[in-house]
Amino acid sequence: MHHRRPWRLVASLLFVAAFAAPALAQQQPAPAGQPAAKPKPPHAAKPATAAAGGVKPTLLGQYGDWGAYTASPGGKKVCFALAKPASSQTEPADRPRNPGYMFISTRPADKVNNEVSIIIGYSFKPNSEATAEVGPTTFALYTQQDGAWIKNGADETRMVDAMRAGQNVVVKGVSAKGTRSTDTYSLKGITQALERTGQECK
Repeated sequence: MHHRRPWRLVASLLFVAAFAAPALAQQQPAPAGQPAAKPKPPHAAKPATAAAGGVKPTLLGQYGDWGAYTASPGGKKVCFALAKPASSQTEPADRPRNPGYMFISTRPADKVNNEVSIIIGYSFKPNSEATAEVGPTTFALYTQQDGAWIKNGADETRMVDAMRAGQNVVVKGVSAKGTRSTDTYSLKGITQALERTGQECK
């Protein structure tokens, strides 16, 4: 059973529009191993404006490979930690793909705390599941269009706790055209980023 609130898909689409196009324009040759967090923070702040519904977000801080942001679209405060993959692989390797992102959102008005969402950079194979591996633990992800979320809501806290204690998270999925992807996200700085968003969105 997938009880997904409509705003989840809206948020997914906002992040696609906000992050995919600017990232392609600004980082076309981005090497797979290039760190996500080292580029100047304002670089990420521009697309985050669109992700926040046109409201300019505030960069609370850059912590390792994770940026912490806050914004108030429609007067409702939102905080999120965001990172892009440290490395990405696709099979076949020549298949085109937009950049992927992982973000962890807190929305006090909706009573949502540390919700994990992933933008994969392509349309998932319909009715398929993706996976997120943190250390020895694998979490099933529900997919819709190019977004993915924790399939079992009860696992969300477990996954975030595992990410806080882990070194990386590996996300695997299959596109509508059969392309297989493996994205590795560094977890350096995630604890500090989540602590910052938690302070801002209590």
